[in-house]
Amino acid sequence: MRHLTRDVGAAPVDFVLVGSLLTFLFLGVAQVAIDYHVRNVLAACAAEGARYGANADVADPQAAADKANELITESLGPGYAQAVAPEPQDTVSGAPVVTVVVHTRLPLLAWFLPEGPTVTATGHALLEPG
Repeated sequence: MRHLTRDVGAAPVDFVLVGSLLTFLFLGVAQVAIDYHVRNVLAACAAEGARYGANADVADPQAAADKANELITESLGPGYAQAVAPEPQDTVSGAPVVTVVVHTRLPLLAWFLPEGPTVTATGHALLEPG
């Protein structure tokens, strides 16, 4: 009966249980941070591409999408460059607007999962009269 009341060897079990819980918690926080960073970079690239395409010297929605793809490639890599300029372009109060839309999948820290969730970022800019 005396050997059942001793807790020798409980420390390694506690370490494994708490360590695995903290590891999964850390990976979850890191995944959210990566998702947030990628979404913000895509939104900034889409907005900058739209501003470029709305410039009076350019005034081309396809050039806006190409510029956004170039910026995404420089920032995140070529796997995320999927910006398009949908046709027809939008208008706001009758004024033409250049729109750039980016659809992509988010990267996952859990490489064994098939695909990450989809994120969409949209950039708009008023077309300058030329």
